[in-house]
Amino acid sequence: MLLRVMEASSPRTTFCFNYSTHMTDYSKERAVAIQAVLRASTVCQSVFQHLVANETLTKNDKSPVTVADFSAQAIVNTILQQSVPNDPIIGEEDSKDLQGESGRVLREKVFSLTNGVLSDNEKLSEQQILDAIDRGNYEGGPKGRHWALDPIDGTKGFLRGGQYAVCLALIVNGIVEVGVVGCPNLPIDYKKPDGERGSLFIAVRGHGAFQRPFSSEIETPIKFAPIQSTQEATFCESVEAGHSSHSDAHEIAKLLGIKREPVRMDSQAKYCSISRGDADIYLRLPTSKSYVEKIWDHASGNVLVTEAGGKVTDIEGKPLDFSVGRTLEKNKGVIASSANIHSAVLAAVQKVLNVK
Repeated sequence: MLLRVMEASSPRTTFCFNYSTHMTDYSKERAVAIQAVLRASTVCQSVFQHLVANETLTKNDKSPVTVADFSAQAIVNTILQQSVPNDPIIGEEDSKDLQGESGRVLREKVFSLTNGVLSDNEKLSEQQILDAIDRGNYEGGPKGRHWALDPIDGTKGFLRGGQYAVCLALIVNGIVEVGVVGCPNLPIDYKKPDGERGSLFIAVRGHGAFQRPFSSEIETPIKFAPIQSTQEATFCESVEAGHSSHSDAHEIAKLLGIKREPVRMDSQAKYCSISRGDADIYLRLPTSKSYVEKIWDHASGNVLVTEAGGKVTDIEGKPLDFSVGRTLEKNKGVIASSANIHSAVLAAVQKVLNVK
């Protein structure tokens, strides 16, 4: 069994930019990550069509997103194992709930839907799927290379047919070097919400940020909107208030003179949205003193924002520290915005939250 992986040395048609001829560092990893995220996004779309769009779900039935999580992680981890076999992976899922008789029904769904998007010579056995999922058990740390994967970020968005993302990042010695985010439901053009959907975002540290459709290999450079003051800015917020305090965000917006209605969406699609200029500020404000962010929720978005001309810190103004392990335990909250207004946004956040 071999999943097809796009070779880094193959020609890549882009908009005014041919990545493979201008860049050697992490070019293989970039190509592998693109292929892995696209394949995982395909299986997520298949799960939605089979288990959400065509079935009546109870309010608390999250089984479709569970199937999609497992299937996407199996596909990404298989591609990574074939392409960069020595790189460990930090993944959100493990196969515990798929094991034994108690996991049989869920396991069979994962097996069927995972293989449903693979060609005959790529099919995975049940055991291969379980083994692939469990390759995501690395604990992380400050040394060496590892990948961080969120197979579906934005579970509620996925279930409602809204925004969700497949997020993959390469971390080297605690620094995010490569980030790829696949957003199956995000319009290619924010100004054409009913137009083509399926947007892929790619960034390599020091080499810019790019967007391409799922349907094409043509990449276009992306940048933050060229605003000059916070009064021109728009917030991009989570749909769910439980993920970040909407009331605090409202007070911060008043301090900054922001009057525009926020753009609300789930998942790391928010990082993508601000990076291409749909909105300008993304805040992940702490909702409890004990909550700690997971690295897979922010690694890809962090490098994407930075490469698009933005800045990311926590609410104390510290860079996000991806060297600790599976969490951002040295950070509290997230502030992402255009670099030229970040200090003003940070000051407003600290005033509202009484950060000293």
